[in-house]
Amino acid sequence: MPNSQHTRPSPHSAVLPPTRTRFLRRALACLAAALIAVPITMLSTASPAAAETNPTDASKFQGVNWARIHDNFVNGPLYLEGLAETDDYDTVKAKANAILGGFQSTLGANTVRLPINRYSVPGTTWGDKYTGAIDAATAKGFKVILSYWDGDGVGNNGHIVDAAAFTSMWKAVTDKYGSNGLVYFEPYNEPKGYSATDWANVAANWIASNPTIPKNRIIVSGHGDNQWVTSVCADSRLDGTYLSLHHYTFYTKGTRTYDEWVSDFKSKVGTCGTRTILDEFGAPMDKGTDSVVHEAGKDYNDAASTDNFVRYLRADTDSVRSLGMGAVYWPALGGKRVNHEDYDWYSLFDLKGSGTNLALGVRNISGIDRLKYAWGRDPGSHTSMLRNVGSNGCLDHPLGEDNVQVQVYAQCWGGDNQQWTRTPSGQLTVYSGTNKRCLDAWGVIKDGTKVGTYNCNGQDNQRWRFYSDGTIRPVLNLDLCLDRNGDSMVQLWSCWGGNNQKWQTS
Repeated sequence: MPNSQHTRPSPHSAVLPPTRTRFLRRALACLAAALIAVPITMLSTASPAAAETNPTDASKFQGVNWARIHDNFVNGPLYLEGLAETDDYDTVKAKANAILGGFQSTLGANTVRLPINRYSVPGTTWGDKYTGAIDAATAKGFKVILSYWDGDGVGNNGHIVDAAAFTSMWKAVTDKYGSNGLVYFEPYNEPKGYSATDWANVAANWIASNPTIPKNRIIVSGHGDNQWVTSVCADSRLDGTYLSLHHYTFYTKGTRTYDEWVSDFKSKVGTCGTRTILDEFGAPMDKGTDSVVHEAGKDYNDAASTDNFVRYLRADTDSVRSLGMGAVYWPALGGKRVNHEDYDWYSLFDLKGSGTNLALGVRNISGIDRLKYAWGRDPGSHTSMLRNVGSNGCLDHPLGEDNVQVQVYAQCWGGDNQQWTRTPSGQLTVYSGTNKRCLDAWGVIKDGTKVGTYNCNGQDNQRWRFYSDGTIRPVLNLDLCLDRNGDSMVQLWSCWGGNNQKWQTS
């Protein structure tokens, strides 16, 4: 099979809504030139807040993107995955609390990047509700990156096409959040079509037009579709701001060695690492084809892998850590659906639940590991006991047995028969070597299906997903949960929120 990156569209597809394709290149150039021609206010006249010179430390941004299903380029409101048009402010805030809490508990994330457009800022019908997500994030101590995504008639094809509307949109945002030190402003996501100098002029004009915003709360995108930060880094008018970089395999459309990926990455960053946030990068969290939803995931912890995506993601995360950069993964939640109905190809999580009772499921634990590594953390081991919250006993393979239904044993004593290992493919294994066995759903997946061990065979009935609400679910039916019944035996049962269906690692 050919490398799947050649056949799958990028996370931000070049196939754009009709409103993104109606503008003639000549008209775009004229409007861009008009914006660039606006006089740049001398920075020396800025308020004391704008003159702050606190050094930038990009490594403090450790986060993820939360996006709209089918991406954020839209001529309409930005209903992020899990949110709905009918939600009010309080509902948005409650849903955001659940989702952001999952980002914290699963990843330890401290940053979330959220899109804005002219339909999704304070003073608009959806924008006044959408602020619930921003307010929930800052209340949890998250840094929030607000980034403008075009396609709404204010900007299109990477260009600003209505300078007055662009200014008005951002004024609504900065009036609301300019005094909140946890909110950061990225004026334009993925600018393109500008020369490096012209884009720097646009960014400098934005800064000059917002003199009360400290420069160290402004994030200037790299030029050329966010692919290089070297030119904006070299422009003294932008000193004191953060910079943002996007880096994906599809930009190069080729297979590279690990060292070649590192070299490519560093060429786009130059000496600007400590100012730069890699605020979009990602790779498949399943096998990496579009035809089968439940294919086992790649192992991003395998340093010897010859898989191009594994080499790429390891190179990016290693480089972020070594250069002292920030990293914000695309996407944690939301984004494109190709043949995957439930999640983006690259997404770290899927989303389950109803109302405001939402939970995130980890799609590939090795992807989580690499993100934590980029942030300078030790991902830790994935071998542990699994303690049942309802009984305080542990998931246990009966001693002296081979393939047998598992149980919850009252004493968590830490023997080999209680040590379970999560794998990138979603298996839960016990023992090792020739004795290794996989947790296996026996027979048809339904209420009451017994769960035991069996020889590891790679089948989907041996793959499990861990959720932020403490449930463990079979990938073949994510509405069922690993369940301790009244006899302390383990089965599958419809998820209902009981503690007998919740598990903790220990």
